[in-house]
Amino acid sequence: MTEEQEAELEEQADDVDEEVAEEAADEAEGLQEGDFVELEYTAYTTEDEQLVDTTDPEVAEEEGVDQEGQEFKPRTIVLGEGHIFEAVEQAVIGSEPGDTGTVTVPAEDAFGEYDPDDVQTVSAEKIDEDDRYPGANVQIDGEQGYISTIIGGRARVDFNHPLAGDDVEYEYTVSEEVDDREQQAAGLFEMYLGMEPELWIDTDEVEEEVPVEPDEDADDDDEPAEPEFETETVEKETLYLEATPQMTMNQQWMMGKQQIGQDIIDKVGVDRVIVQEVIDGMGGMGMGGMMGGMGGGMGGGDIEEALEDADVDADEIVEELEGTEE
Repeated sequence: MTEEQEAELEEQADDVDEEVAEEAADEAEGLQEGDFVELEYTAYTTEDEQLVDTTDPEVAEEEGVDQEGQEFKPRTIVLGEGHIFEAVEQAVIGSEPGDTGTVTVPAEDAFGEYDPDDVQTVSAEKIDEDDRYPGANVQIDGEQGYISTIIGGRARVDFNHPLAGDDVEYEYTVSEEVDDREQQAAGLFEMYLGMEPELWIDTDEVEEEVPVEPDEDADDDDEPAEPEFETETVEKETLYLEATPQMTMNQQWMMGKQQIGQDIIDKVGVDRVIVQEVIDGMGGMGMGGMMGGMGGGMGGGDIEEALEDADVDADEIVEELEGTEE
């Protein structure tokens, strides 16, 4: 068999594989990877039933974790993107809205196995005085841990995750499949930033520079011409986002806004994200009033007019100031 015949057979095999994959995807029922779903769940460790996570406000109240400023409500995730433990994702894939289930995530796939070598003795001098007590979360040489015991000038610091070695059991309900793209974007922002900003999607007409197709009749011997561009009006789907002060100061947003924005574009299917900063009024105290007190907001004539309106003698003020300097 010649190389050409082998290549042709490989190409035919690839085509068959693609057709089989497409048919399997068409026949697949229920929720699949890439789908947005709204999920309700509560997770406990299997051994001592310690609460790991919940979307239920009643459970949060019972466990006393509802005072931490977190909002407890169904969570929007994208299946197959690692937004929740893989075992939970796999249990949800193929299900339908309204389905419920229970799945156990083994320790190694949850928070890792417990490693005794990750418990170290360190000098108490490395720990802030306010954190020198058992249970305190500390950072030593860039690693996060917690103090298990502290005696004299030595502390035992456990660098394992507090839930390392624990299997975790999830009880979940698939609330709905999320098709609304604004709701999808809001769910992603809440997952990344812990807040749900005000946002909306519009289609805008935008002028942009696009390259001009080269002349096919041009002589091949001619030197390559400089690329030419022309202005063209195109439609772009834009996700508008109102940046509140809370969001602007959010560490996750400050450090990763480009990556977050690109992920929203890819998953929600918009062309771009525009973040709008809103500056509210100051209750009648405008910039003019502020700058007037700084001596730089008005011209000399404006100041004199303002003093005359207030029935103040400018010369008397100057004399008083000179007397003070002496």
